Amino acid sequence: MANRFVLNETSYHGKGAIGAIADEIKARGFKKAFVCSDPDLIKFGVTKKVTDVLDAAKIAYDVFSDIKPNPTIENVQNGVAAFKASGADCIVAIGGGSSIDTAKAIGIIIENPEFADVRSLEGVAPTKNKCTPIIAVPTTAGTAAEVTINYVITDAENNRKMVCVDVHDIPVVAVVDPDMMSTMPKGLTAATGMDALTHAIEGYITGGAWELSDMFHIKAIEIIAKNLRGAVNNTAEGREGMALGQYIAGMGFSNVGLGIVHSMAHPLGALYDTPHGVANAIILPTVMEYNAPATGEKYRDIAVAMGVRGVSEMTLDEARSAAINAVKQLSLDVGIPADLKDIVRAEDVDFLAESAYADACRPGNPRATSVAEIKELYLKLM
Repeated sequence: MANRFVLNETSYHGKGAIGAIADEIKARGFKKAFVCSDPDLIKFGVTKKVTDVLDAAKIAYDVFSDIKPNPTIENVQNGVAAFKASGADCIVAIGGGSSIDTAKAIGIIIENPEFADVRSLEGVAPTKNKCTPIIAVPTTAGTAAEVTINYVITDAENNRKMVCVDVHDIPVVAVVDPDMMSTMPKGLTAATGMDALTHAIEGYITGGAWELSDMFHIKAIEIIAKNLRGAVNNTAEGREGMALGQYIAGMGFSNVGLGIVHSMAHPLGALYDTPHGVANAIILPTVMEYNAPATGEKYRDIAVAMGVRGVSEMTLDEARSAAINAVKQLSLDVGIPADLKDIVRAEDVDFLAESAYADACRPGNPRATSVAEIKELYLKLM
C-alpha cells in the first residue's frame, strides 16, 4: 500500500515572515483578500499586523470576524455569504485553529457548492476541487491548522464536533511567524503547546505511523519539550521553538491520523466549550497509560525526546512510565489542570463516551477500544 504525504506548496518561518504575504498574493495574481480572523485578535491588534502589510502593498481586502473559539456551522454559513459578497479571490486566515478551520470550510464550499450543507463535509468528503487559495498565518503554537488537511466545525444543534478531512483544504501558503504568537497569554500558550505535544505523541503511536511521519513526530516532541516552558514565560527562544515544533508535528499527524485523546477531547469542546488544548493536555497522560501495551518500544523513544536521562538502561515498563511521567511533569509545570472534575458532569459521561467512540480520530488509536472502555477513562479522569 502506498503512503500518501500532503504538505503546503510553500511555507515561511521565522521573525518577520508576515512580510512575505503581500509578495505571495501579488505573485499568484490575486486581487482581493478575504481576511478571516477572530474578534479578540482584531481587538488586541494582532490582525492589524497583517492588514498593515496588505495596506502597505495596496492590496484590497475585507475582514470577516464572525468566528467563535469552537467555530460553528452558522459561522461557516455566514462566512460563505460574506465571501461571495466581497468579490475576493483568496483568503488570508489569521488566528489559531478557529480562524483557519473556518477559512478552510468556507474555501471548500465556495469551490464545491454541492457541499453547501456544512454537515456533508464531515469525515472524508468526496470534494472535487481545491478550496479557495488560503494563506494561513497562525497566532497560536499548537493546532498546526496551517499545514494540515483537517478542520473541525461544531454542530451546536447536536452538541458535537465534526472532524473533516480533505486534501483539498490545505492552505497553499503557511506563514509561521513567532512574532504573531508573542501576545498569547500564558494559559493559551500552555494549552496550545500541549495540544501540539498531543499531536506529536498520538501521531507517533497511531496505527498509520511510518518512517517519514515518525521522523517529524519525534523531532516535534523534542522541540516542544525543550521550548514550551520558555514559551509560557514568553522568551523569544521559547516562542520560536514552539512555532517550529507545532508546525513539524502538524506535518506528521495530518498525514497519519491521531487517536482517542483527540476523540475524547472533541466532545468536551462541543458540550462545554472546553479549550481544545486544555482537554487534550488533561486526557493525554491517562490515555498514554491505557495505550502503553500497544506501543512497542515507542514510549522509550518518547522518553528520550522528552529529555529523560538513562532511558537505555530502563526496562520497557520503566521507559513507558518515564515517558508518561515526563508528560505529566511538563503539563504540571505549565499550569494545566490535573483532571476533568471541574469540567465534566457525571450525567454526561455516557454521551461523551459514545461521541468519542464515533469520532473520526478514534480508529487511529493504537489500541482497540470500546464505548465502555472510553467511559472508564472519562470516569478515571474525574
